[in-house]
Amino acid sequence: MAQCVQSVQEFIQDSFVPLVAALCSEEAERLTRKNNLSFAELVKPFCRLTSEVHMRDPNNQLHIIKNLKIAVNNIITHPPQPGAIRKLLNDVVSVSQPAEGLVANVITAGDYDLNISDRSVKASVPWYSNWKETLMELNTSTFYSATTPWFESYRECFLQSMPASDHEFLNHYVACMLVVSSSEPEPVEQFLKLSQEQHRIQHSNEYLYPKWFIPNTLKYYVLLHDVSTGEEQRADSIYEEMKQRYGTQGCYLLKINSRVSNRGTDEQIPDPWSQYLQKNTIQNQDCYDDCPYTVISNKNTDHLISDGLDSEIKDGLPNNFKTHPLQLDHPSGSLDSTDYMKAAASLQDSKKSNSGTPHGACLTLTDHDRIRQFIQEFTFRGLLPHIEKTIRQLNDQLISRKGLSRSLFSATKKWFSGSKVPEKSINELKNTSGLLYPPEAPELQIRKMADLCFLVQHYELAYSCYHTAKKDFLNDQAMLYAAGALEMAAVSAFLQPGAPRPYPAHYMETAIQTYRDICKNMVLAERCVLLSAEILKSQSKYSEAAALLIRLTSEDSDLRSALLLEQAAHCFINMRSPMVRKFAFHMILAGHRFSKAGQKKHALRCYCQAMQVYKGKGWSLAEDHINFTIGRQSFTLRQLDNAVSAFRHILINDSKQPPAQQGAFLREYLYVYKNVTQLSPGGPLPQLPLPYINSSATRVFFGHDRRPAEGEKQAATHVSLDQEYDSESSQQWKELEEQIVSVINKGITPSNFQPTQFCLNRYSDNSRFPLAVIEEPITVEVSFRNPLKVPLLLTDLSLLWKFQPKDFNAKHDGETKELGTCDDDMIGTEAIAEFLINSEETKVARLKLFPHQTGELHILGVVYNLGTVQGAVTLDGIDPSVGLQTGKFVSNGLSVRGRQDLEIQGPRLNNTKEEKTSIKYGPDRRLDPIITEEMPLLEVFFINFPTGLLCGEIRKAYVEFVNVSKCPLTALKVVSKHPEFFTFGGNTAVLTPLSPSASENCSAYKTVVTDPTSVRTALLSSASSVDFGVGTSGQPEVIHVPLPDAVLLPGASVQLPMWLRGPDEEGVHEINFLFYYESIKRHSKMCHRVLRHTAVICTSRSLHIRATVCRSNALEDEEGRGDNMLVFVDVENINTSETGVKEFHIVQVSSNSKHWKLQKSVNISEDKDTKLASRERAKLCFKAVRCKNSEENYTFADIVFGNEQIISSASPCADFFFQSLSSEFKRTHVQSHTHASQRAVKQSFDETVRLIQRCSEVDLNIVVLWKAYVVEDNKQLILEGQHHVALNTVGKEAFSFPQKQELPEMVLLKFFRPENTPVPARPTPEQLSNLIKTSLHYPESFSHSFHQKSLCLVPVTLLLSNCSQAVVDVMIDLRHKTASPEALEIHGSFTWLGQTQYKLQLKSQEVYSLQLKACFVHTGVYNLGTPRVFAKLADQVTLFETSQQNSMPALIIINNI
Repeated sequence: MAQCVQSVQEFIQDSFVPLVAALCSEEAERLTRKNNLSFAELVKPFCRLTSEVHMRDPNNQLHIIKNLKIAVNNIITHPPQPGAIRKLLNDVVSVSQPAEGLVANVITAGDYDLNISDRSVKASVPWYSNWKETLMELNTSTFYSATTPWFESYRECFLQSMPASDHEFLNHYVACMLVVSSSEPEPVEQFLKLSQEQHRIQHSNEYLYPKWFIPNTLKYYVLLHDVSTGEEQRADSIYEEMKQRYGTQGCYLLKINSRVSNRGTDEQIPDPWSQYLQKNTIQNQDCYDDCPYTVISNKNTDHLISDGLDSEIKDGLPNNFKTHPLQLDHPSGSLDSTDYMKAAASLQDSKKSNSGTPHGACLTLTDHDRIRQFIQEFTFRGLLPHIEKTIRQLNDQLISRKGLSRSLFSATKKWFSGSKVPEKSINELKNTSGLLYPPEAPELQIRKMADLCFLVQHYELAYSCYHTAKKDFLNDQAMLYAAGALEMAAVSAFLQPGAPRPYPAHYMETAIQTYRDICKNMVLAERCVLLSAEILKSQSKYSEAAALLIRLTSEDSDLRSALLLEQAAHCFINMRSPMVRKFAFHMILAGHRFSKAGQKKHALRCYCQAMQVYKGKGWSLAEDHINFTIGRQSFTLRQLDNAVSAFRHILINDSKQPPAQQGAFLREYLYVYKNVTQLSPGGPLPQLPLPYINSSATRVFFGHDRRPAEGEKQAATHVSLDQEYDSESSQQWKELEEQIVSVINKGITPSNFQPTQFCLNRYSDNSRFPLAVIEEPITVEVSFRNPLKVPLLLTDLSLLWKFQPKDFNAKHDGETKELGTCDDDMIGTEAIAEFLINSEETKVARLKLFPHQTGELHILGVVYNLGTVQGAVTLDGIDPSVGLQTGKFVSNGLSVRGRQDLEIQGPRLNNTKEEKTSIKYGPDRRLDPIITEEMPLLEVFFINFPTGLLCGEIRKAYVEFVNVSKCPLTALKVVSKHPEFFTFGGNTAVLTPLSPSASENCSAYKTVVTDPTSVRTALLSSASSVDFGVGTSGQPEVIHVPLPDAVLLPGASVQLPMWLRGPDEEGVHEINFLFYYESIKRHSKMCHRVLRHTAVICTSRSLHIRATVCRSNALEDEEGRGDNMLVFVDVENINTSETGVKEFHIVQVSSNSKHWKLQKSVNISEDKDTKLASRERAKLCFKAVRCKNSEENYTFADIVFGNEQIISSASPCADFFFQSLSSEFKRTHVQSHTHASQRAVKQSFDETVRLIQRCSEVDLNIVVLWKAYVVEDNKQLILEGQHHVALNTVGKEAFSFPQKQELPEMVLLKFFRPENTPVPARPTPEQLSNLIKTSLHYPESFSHSFHQKSLCLVPVTLLLSNCSQAVVDVMIDLRHKTASPEALEIHGSFTWLGQTQYKLQLKSQEVYSLQLKACFVHTGVYNLGTPRVFAKLADQVTLFETSQQNSMPALIIINNI
């Protein structure tokens, strides 16, 4: 049980005190009413004696009485009705609430800190380290213990209001005070009248109530004298007369009212009456303020509370004894325990608040002492001698009647030590609770004596008597009497000083069972439980006390059950090992019973205390129940904020309730919220708990939605909220924009450059304020999650924002003004009429704002009506309390308007040491855009844009540029990582074909019909790379879009042709285009805008081309110039048949180079056209010659295989050639950079070697143009395309698509440091053979008549060609190498005649002819390739031997004629 202010001994002593009746004359009552008090109320604060009292027991032993208290009451002649008693108890409990503002009572038990008062203060007591000391402190300290004053008030009121019973005498009156005023004409005669009235009440059959202890009741005569108005001499004379008549022991003169009431309030007199009167008068009417109930009452309602004053006088007597203070005005309307709330305005009107009027206004402190002295005199001289005398008489009567030994004390041993009769169980006894003893029965005399001894604290004698009476009653099977004796015997045994015997708890158990089961008297059973539980608690037997309290809970009284359950809960928490969960469970039960009893505040308090245990332990269903009940009780008590908070908790936790229950919770919450908002309609919007908003998932999109595709017209993909965020892609777009901005700013990226971000999310960089353009929508995507199993309906959903107008061009801003959602002139707000979120669904809403003015916008959150869908869930078994009718719906459900804020936490900072050691977060400004001035807005549409191409296929499409804004745009450029994929054509109109219909088959190329005689010979043209946007400076990825007049006016559109070429690698390609444009006017905030487009192209395999170049043995061309080459082109059809390609036709092979050109085809095949079916391969051979010196322009040579020449120097052929050239250059440039560190070591690279190496380098690019015949949907289509091969080195094979590098095989690790000494570079034999090209000119066969002439002389010409750009010294040695004789025999021998060594000097590119003679002596086949050629650069010393003769044998046949 909870801690009480009194100890258990004080509590029991104050519960059973001698009762004294008071009969006052009307005049005496008038004197006391001057102090707003009746006589009984006047003496009440002084009824406890301050000193010890002595009396003698029947054995003449001195007995000391300590701290004795008496009770003086007005005589009431009718017992109170049970309903009225219940109502009074209800009122007492309802007005006693936890004191606010005091130190909270906190009990720490295990892992729990339980706040037992209304304030959430935690006691920081370390439980696990010193739990024993903590528990001792908790159990002994009043600071940390829980008090329940409402229970103590209930208990005191319950015990005082118990009606007197015939089976016991504790509530019977022992004496009667007769009070008369000294100002009356005949006081003595008035005393006589009062005495007669008392006799009539006690002895006539007319009055059955009150009960009197003995027939000869002590009468004590009190003369009341008003000092301020009365004559003191007269009072003294009357008092002398009284002493002669009644004796000095039987009367008293009490002087009061020494103070004049209107004298002033300079002297502060204490008011000891208020604390006593408060218990009988309901002061606090708060609990009635909000109750919609009324009570039936009339003008006499005062009798409900007061002690019957101001009544009418009947028959000259001062009191209307027939009315009890607890008597109901209408007996038929009996109140039950739930009706206490029906006290309403009539109660408030009728009651005079005692706290409002002063008590004892006419009394001085001397009068207080006089009253205290009067009570002491009455007790010492009147009451206690009377009781002592009565005990002796009763003792003598019992001894004489029972024939026992002289005293009960000597007989006690016999009673306890003699042969005991075994007590029968309750079930064996007959139901004889109706047995009545006559008043003079000896059993009742023993009980009467026991009660008197108990009242004067003679507990040992009282126990003996109770024990004796108990035996007699049990023998007679008078169970009501026996239960009473058992009850008091147990209490007496406990209260005996020195505790000679243990507390007989089984006596109490029997008494409670008897009262409850046999006598059906729950009031007496309740008294037993209250006494026994308090005794058990004092002995730390909390478990037994809790069991006892719980056992008495029943359905007949909700209030009693609630209070006992609450005390049982406190027993569980006060155990040595606190049972916290049992405490919580029984607090829930108590709260439920309080609620049934109408005690809403106490019910709410119990649930709140239990919630401390269940909260956060994962018992979600229990938490839901408690929160739901707290919400309802708070709503009933008009604590709407608490109700909202409780219902909010039910909804925001992950509820495991079934859908129907969740629907009920939600509707209750909405109803409560609606009541809250109706109280303050003009207040700020409340924060709603549902649905959940994932703030970090909020996305903000700037700009218009993307237009859908219309037929062949496809809009640029740009950016939309439907696209998933890709960090890699985002980085690519950023790099592209950086690249183009750098080109615009002449290679320097501005320091304030901020990449354009169209869509801001959790992954983007949100550290800067984003820029939005006036009149362009801002879309905010908010992610909602419905945690419930019932759908939520959001209506009128829109964004909440704050806007500060600013003119960014003005030097001084005006005053910033904060605006709300209502001003659509600044910011237009789009609302979603209905937004349904199904059960447990995550759904995004896209809300738009339309800025109409420049400034700073701050998006704060969302505002909406939260409601339910009507008929979505049916309510089964839900019984809504009063005022919470869930059927009041609007159009499609009950809804409330509220808001939720969007609060986004920025990224955690982790740069500096301080940020790493602490937790700091950066800003996230995605919801704070700056609205800038008007900017142009470009839309791009692609017409006939393909989705699938063959590798290398050329396709023509159109691009439409539309300016949809109100200001012109300029500087339109496009940047891509794959510039070789597309082209807009050359810079000059001559190079760009007008339309595809300019030639047959609608070719995308510029074509001319060829002369049949010119087949297989080269048709020459030239072009500059500058014409196609490929210069030596700048980045080839940035392409200028050729707009007419370079400006696109508002609303204007332009279509431009775009040629596409399928990438060389098969597969799916994502090609990013970034269109860049600017406004004609310069803005401070936004310099440019971009538009993104991602083209997805699927390419399939077409042709694979390999090419090699080698020097021709024919050193002279038709013009007599040397240095011509052969080009071998190997074309393979690697296309798979499932793509529908029937065959490829090679229609033209073109070359482009600054130094070389194709001259003619030397194919052996005479087929005009080269056709390749699947997996077929064709070999082509061409002769290439050196161009005339033209360093600036490229020479284009076209060798046509068909009827049309494709002009390779025009768009789009030349465009793609130059773009592939730049990409090839970039690729080799990257590779060369990787070798930069290696070259750094070889800074002293031998210039000789470099010159020799350059001899083997060529710069010849081959373009193979083809057509593919495709069957698609039973139609034959002709596709065309081109492949590029770049030939760089003589003899080295080149490919149209770079081969994949094979991974090197695993090699052993070498654990030594390589030497850094560079090895002198030497040219390779292959490079040496290319320095000087040699060629022997001779007849293939020579006939000679050896009969006529034995020596055959054959003229041979040796041609020497200098392939380098430098002067070369050449030495020719004709002497044969020394070889074995066998070799000479095999090869045959001949001799060079004449000079055996020649020394020559060849200029750059010079061809020199040397005439030689060979001498043969036999017929046969001879190899003339024996001359050894040595060469060195003119300014160098080192001589290198060329190995040209080893490459090809020069065979001659010598015939004999």
